[in-house]
Amino acid sequence: MRAIALASDDEEIRRPHVTVMRDEVVEAFAPLGSGLVVDATLGYGGHTEALLRAHPGLSVVGFDRDLEALQFSRHRLAPFGERVQLVHARFGVLSDWLAHHGISHLDGVIADLGVSSPQLDDAERGLSFRFEGPLDMRMDRSHGETALELIARLSQDELADVIFELGEERRSRRIAACIKQEHDSDKLSTTHDLRRAVVRALGPRRVAGVDPSTRTFQAIRIAVNRELDELASLTGILHRTLRPGGVAALISFHSLEDRLVKRCFTERALWKKSSSKPTLPTLAERDVNPRSRSAKLRVATRTGLTQVPRPLPEGVDPREAQR
Repeated sequence: MRAIALASDDEEIRRPHVTVMRDEVVEAFAPLGSGLVVDATLGYGGHTEALLRAHPGLSVVGFDRDLEALQFSRHRLAPFGERVQLVHARFGVLSDWLAHHGISHLDGVIADLGVSSPQLDDAERGLSFRFEGPLDMRMDRSHGETALELIARLSQDELADVIFELGEERRSRRIAACIKQEHDSDKLSTTHDLRRAVVRALGPRRVAGVDPSTRTFQAIRIAVNRELDELASLTGILHRTLRPGGVAALISFHSLEDRLVKRCFTERALWKKSSSKPTLPTLAERDVNPRSRSAKLRVATRTGLTQVPRPLPEGVDPREAQR
């Protein structure tokens, strides 16, 4: 974990990113007034900047694995001075970071779980089949296993399981067989190679406008970055990390993420949900930013209870249990 200093006005600020449901997030944190918020997926700083501008009593600690995004945010957020601190780390280490800095509770947590447009549009990252680039897919390119290394390490059955479970792709067996054949023939090194392998398995036809390789790319990216493990780690500590009255706002982009977030907020003894259903982007936002169309925002406030009441054993009188 490394803190990123806010400095230097002489570096170029590049790659603008459209912040998803910015106004809805700002509104979600309005009840706080003041306090410390963690932006667990800082990215290009859009949500953090909006929160700091709208709520002068808030300070934000921003976590991100992407050094390029952190450098961008370093400039973007420099005017807020000591109200913001940037940390180069995955948000799965949040609990350790708080303990290390002697912080017992937070007032809020925001996490935008989507992949940003600059990341998708950077061919060198290998996140999109739209651009030819190396099969990397890592959010933090300073270390870790690349997508190509993951494919090489997994057996055909293991790769099929990844595509089925993380991409929700029913034809995963056929896809995995084609991918492994291409790899074993030394014909798999770029994003276009991977897409060709999927198309060879499924055909080129788009279904409802969706490219046939979309689910496979999603699955491998999630596996490379252990995204669901990270999210499970975050949702698992939220109730211990937020003070009573603290706000959690999580934006998911596919059903696997949304299920984890929804499950986190189901315990009524711990959470008061702002709505029974997630907030979706407005039609106007979807027109301006088509990539926002799959976003779902769930907001909940931490209740005053410190733990979930355990159900009484069968046959025990509640009045006797209270004595």
